[in-house]
Amino acid sequence: MSNTLWQRIEPILLEDAPPPPKSHGGRSRIDWRAAINGIIFRLRSGCQWNRLPKHFGDDSSVHRWFQRWCRNGVFEKIWAVLVQECDELGAVHWKWQAADAMLGKAPGSGGEKVGKNPTDRGKPGTKKSVLTDSDGGPLGVVIAGANVVDQQLLEATIEAIVVERPDPEEVEQHLSLDKGYDNPTGHEVTEEKGYIGHIRPIREDCREKRLPGRRKARRWVVERTLAWLSKCRAILIRYDKHWENYLGLIQLACGLLWYRRLHRIRAA
Repeated sequence: MSNTLWQRIEPILLEDAPPPPKSHGGRSRIDWRAAINGIIFRLRSGCQWNRLPKHFGDDSSVHRWFQRWCRNGVFEKIWAVLVQECDELGAVHWKWQAADAMLGKAPGSGGEKVGKNPTDRGKPGTKKSVLTDSDGGPLGVVIAGANVVDQQLLEATIEAIVVERPDPEEVEQHLSLDKGYDNPTGHEVTEEKGYIGHIRPIREDCREKRLPGRRKARRWVVERTLAWLSKCRAILIRYDKHWENYLGLIQLACGLLWYRRLHRIRAA
C-alpha cells in the first residue's frame, strides 16, 4: 500500500478505534497498516485467513480486526472518502450512470444473502448489484441471494451510493440498464429516482435503436467493472459465511478502483 493511500485510510481507522485499555496489561494492538495490506492480499488471492504470510501479522488478529471493520462500515467509509475526493476534482461523471448485477458461487458459505443459483443447477450463490458512473467507477453496491431478480435490487443499489448524489433537477442524469430491468419495477424506480432511463427492451435485437442526436447508452461500463471486481478471487467466489464480511471485501475493492483513478489524476 502506498503512503498516499495509507494517509487517507489511517484517520478512518483511528476514528473507529476502541478506547485504550485502562491498565497496561493485555495484548498490544497489531500494526494496522500491515493488517490492511494482509486484507488486500487476501482480497486479491482468495487465500484462507490462516494462510496469510507472516509479515502481515498474526492471522487470527488480522481476521478479528477485519470483522470489526466490516461490522462498523470502515471499508465503506474508505471507499466514500476516495469517491468524495474524486468528486471534488470533477472526476466523478454523474451524467451517465449504469447498473447491473452478477451472480457468483457461494460454496459452503451458508449464512444470509445466499440463495439457489438458477443458472447453476440450484447451487448456493450470491448476487452483486453495482451502480457506476460513465467511466465504470463504482458508486453503490448491494448483495443478495442468487435467486433475487435484478430489478428488485435496483432501488437499494441507488440508495447505497456512498456519497451525496447531485440533485437530478440540477444535474441531468441518465441511467443505462440491460433488458433484465425492462419491467414495471425497473421503469418505476428509474423514474422515481430522477433518472432519464435507457433500458434495453426485452425484444430488441443487438443493434440498439437510437433517436437522431442521442448518445448510445453505455451499459458495458458496469459489466467491465463487475469483471474488474471478479479479478479479486475473494469476491469471485464467496467463502465468507457472514455477509457483512463479503460486502466489506467488495467495498474495499471498490475503494481501490477509485484510488487508481485518483492516482492517475494526481499524477497528470
